[in-house]
Amino acid sequence: MIQDKAKDIKEIIEKDIWGSIREFLNWGFHYGEGSNSIHITIGLLLLLTLAFMITGFVLKWVRKFFTRKMDQEDKLKFISIFKFIKYVVYLVVILLTMSAAGINVTVILTASAALFVGLGLALQELFQDIIGGIFIIVDKSLRVGDIVEVDGKVGKVFEIKLRTTRALTRDDKVIIIPNHKFISDIIHNYTQNHKTTREKVNVGVAYGSDVQLVTQLLEDVVDGQKGILKNPKPFVLFEDFGDSALLFSINFYINDSFSDPRIKSSIRYEIDTKFRENNVSIPFPQRDVHLYQHQLGSDK
Repeated sequence: MIQDKAKDIKEIIEKDIWGSIREFLNWGFHYGEGSNSIHITIGLLLLLTLAFMITGFVLKWVRKFFTRKMDQEDKLKFISIFKFIKYVVYLVVILLTMSAAGINVTVILTASAALFVGLGLALQELFQDIIGGIFIIVDKSLRVGDIVEVDGKVGKVFEIKLRTTRALTRDDKVIIIPNHKFISDIIHNYTQNHKTTREKVNVGVAYGSDVQLVTQLLEDVVDGQKGILKNPKPFVLFEDFGDSALLFSINFYINDSFSDPRIKSSIRYEIDTKFRENNVSIPFPQRDVHLYQHQLGSDK
């Protein structure tokens, strides 16, 4: 008796309840027969919606996990990246759904292949910039406030985006640097390790000058110069015997590489004053030109 009742309940569930659910899920648009048939049903649309929801949730969780240790400003930069990934995944889900509905997606993929290849080539540099921006943000190879030299121009970074980095030059002009340059070119970062940098000013004096006096004068010049650090201590190097002069350099440390041209200019002004007061001459390049007179003898 109990077994018969359980059997009846099972048949009711399988035939009536599940049967009704299957019938509801299979309800929709049916076209054609056999291998050429197309079936767009409620069940397929529900599956598509569920796939979208799961994809959005998973990508959101991955983004939070990936950016959990980043600053809030850097986290916001990755929203657009994950949106792009989400749209790509959505496109794949739609294609799979179309294939499950019986639609031949091979024609669509074949027609789109050439378009995607052309689009990929056209946007190749854009993708390189975005990848470079991701590397910069993740490994902290560049930070806001860093002083960099790109293509001979020195600038202070004030904004880092996924595609470009913006820096302010010493003449108050903004340079926009594509991020792929930071992974493909050699970029000088003056302040990556610390803010202190060593700079120098070169000067040449005439042969026969008192080199000890020159050394003392150069040390005196930087001793009271504003912007130059006392520690590490500045020092003078006797660089070389030049063609027309004895070559010296005064080396010093500063903590503001961005304004070092002004400091160097002040040092050069002071060097000129000190050398004039102590009769130390700065020679200009000289060349000796020898003229030879050649006489042609007459043939006899």
